[in-house]
Amino acid sequence: MNDFAGMEELLSDFLLEAGDMLSEVDSKLMDLEKRPDDSGLLNEIFRGFHTIKGGAGFLNATELVTLCHLTENLFDKLRNRELTLSAELMDVIFAATAEVRRMFGALQQNFQPSAAPADILDNLKAALSGQAVSSAQAKKQQAAAAAAAPGTASSARVPGAQAPDGVDWDALYKALTGGTDIVATVGATRDPEKIAEAVSEEESTKKAFGRRTSDVPGATVGRRGGDVPAQEAKESTIRVDTDRLDQVLNLSGEIGLTKNRLTHLRSDIIQGRNDTDTLRELDQSVTQLDMLVVNLQNAVMKTRMQPIGRLFKKYPRLARDLARQLGKDVELVLSGEETEMDKTMIEDLNDPLVHLVRNAVDHGVETIEARIAAGKPEKSLVELSARQEGDHILITIADDGRGMRPETIRNKAIEKGLITNEVANTLDENQCLELIFLPGFSTKDEISSVSGRGVGMDVVKTNIQKLNGVVNIQSEPGKGTVLTISLPLTLAILPVLILRLGDQSFAVPLSMVREILSITPDQLQQVSGRATMVVRGEVLPVLSLAQLIGWEQSDNPEVGVLMQFGSNSFILSADGFAGHDDVVIKSLDTFRPKGVAGVTMSSEGDIVLILDIKELLSDVRGH
Repeated sequence: MNDFAGMEELLSDFLLEAGDMLSEVDSKLMDLEKRPDDSGLLNEIFRGFHTIKGGAGFLNATELVTLCHLTENLFDKLRNRELTLSAELMDVIFAATAEVRRMFGALQQNFQPSAAPADILDNLKAALSGQAVSSAQAKKQQAAAAAAAPGTASSARVPGAQAPDGVDWDALYKALTGGTDIVATVGATRDPEKIAEAVSEEESTKKAFGRRTSDVPGATVGRRGGDVPAQEAKESTIRVDTDRLDQVLNLSGEIGLTKNRLTHLRSDIIQGRNDTDTLRELDQSVTQLDMLVVNLQNAVMKTRMQPIGRLFKKYPRLARDLARQLGKDVELVLSGEETEMDKTMIEDLNDPLVHLVRNAVDHGVETIEARIAAGKPEKSLVELSARQEGDHILITIADDGRGMRPETIRNKAIEKGLITNEVANTLDENQCLELIFLPGFSTKDEISSVSGRGVGMDVVKTNIQKLNGVVNIQSEPGKGTVLTISLPLTLAILPVLILRLGDQSFAVPLSMVREILSITPDQLQQVSGRATMVVRGEVLPVLSLAQLIGWEQSDNPEVGVLMQFGSNSFILSADGFAGHDDVVIKSLDTFRPKGVAGVTMSSEGDIVLILDIKELLSDVRGH
């Protein structure tokens, strides 16, 4: 075990698996709050803290060991019925798990974590000694826990922390490979129950830290020699089911065999053998290669797909903590967790979904008193669901709260100076609801630690649009609000419409295209100095693609593409179009012209620029 690089890989695996275990503990704690007498849950949570404590010991993280030891002892008393679970005690436990997550964030950045706050440790010790936990202290801890969203614990350097050293590599290796010494664990006891418990805990460790899936390398354990904010250190590894990797390998092998057959046929044709049988074999081999390449593309894309439930499971804890802080009774119900989507998109969805869940709890649902007065159940339900429809993923956040009144939203936007009275009078009910996405919009008159600053929903819409998605909102006063996010399955392959300006090809996302129109000069009209066109009674602005990208404008554009961008429609004019295709996007890392999202190659071998419509339109709105 002298290869330090190999040891760091073990440490990386250890922290990754332990982080997943902590997420599972969080999920089980939410279940335990509903079923406080479930002995199975109590045992599982006890073993979770026991295993995490063992890992912290390997890393010489003394403060983390202390916190886990106290929490483990607390669950030992709960499972043995020496203590009774109360709402205040649950607040203390949730605050402790939030601290454990914060400490893991420090370890992932190669810093030893600082001690947990004294009030958390004191409350754990008080509970262990049978003393009642004060409601005021529990509420204070609950507010602190709610301030940081689950799964987004800071991994920046903790003041006064030191880089971790003295890792017990042998012990860590044993834990990762399942080589724990059971005899040493239980000592010389011959008690069958203790031996059985030790065996169960060893199996738990194997399950938690064993290599169940393949990890694609690319990430190290934090960074050395500097402070790194958590949001800048995106995880660059992905877990892939070995069956999917086997499928990729098998397809690669079949493509290799087909390539060899094509090489042989090519040699025959060069030598003058071009009879009917040879050409038929060539056609069959090319067709087979085409099918295999399509299958390989799909198989490779599936290696990037992850169940969205890995993201969803963070939010019940967030909703629970925030509801307790606001004095509300809220249950977050999850569905469609097995729905798969691109891992990169899942990571970028975290911040928008945190905003939406917090908004549903804070703005959407009423207080317990208000719900009783309205004849509703005391407990509010917020549903977070995902499902696949065609080549898109639909994510829905629905609540049974107070709903929104379009006229109230419109009046608030006028009051804050976000729109004029003239613009407000032209808006229908749906457009009034969409005003909540304007920067600076908020219905709260007072700023709190949760909301009221007008930051949030505009960020949600911007981030969703970066993922080539759209957000729709429906609301009924007194009934609730439903927000629906529509996203493409993956960002790596994009369905596009290919347009032409002269001999150059450009691509626009097909998701934005509503219709392709032919344009004749007599159809264009000038309104306030700008070109417009009437389509089925609707007057739409006509924007020249050439003008948007700074080229010389064509006198007679032949094609118009009716496009939808958010709630706005417009016609994009070009010289012609060359069909649609599913393209693989290649990013321009070193040089990216404004308005260009990436490049791809057409079937004819031409370079095609993929346009960033949002960026191009920002210049139009600025004039």
